[in-house]
Amino acid sequence: MKISICPRCELNYITASERYCKVCTRDMKGYGVQEEVEMCSMCNENPVLPGRDVCLFCHKEMEEQNAAGVEAGSEGSEPVDPRAITGMEDVSSMDEIPEIASDMPGGEMDMTSLESMREEEDMDDDEDEEEI
Repeated sequence: MKISICPRCELNYITASERYCKVCTRDMKGYGVQEEVEMCSMCNENPVLPGRDVCLFCHKEMEEQNAAGVEAGSEGSEPVDPRAITGMEDVSSMDEIPEIASDMPGGEMDMTSLESMREEEDMDDDEDEEEI
């Protein structure tokens, strides 16, 4: 049994009795790859609506609940102010961005280059070898 590469895609192998690989044959006949149908995240029973993550039934149900909540004047639906949670100003209103001190000695960030770190490690290694 002689095996050769598919002349169309040049990726898959075919036997001497085949003209094209199975992938190319399916593609030429119009049998495209079936896309996996995404199921509803709420009920996991029905396919989702295009551009959403819920099915038509769950979407209608959610709309009915939202409409009932608006009519009843549901409490607690007020937006939360982020400044109340974090205690910080909004970034767009800040004059300058505060610097964050690291846990390094001296309270400042140590901005050493990789080259200087390698040199320090080499010096430490040399000192360790001299001690032995």
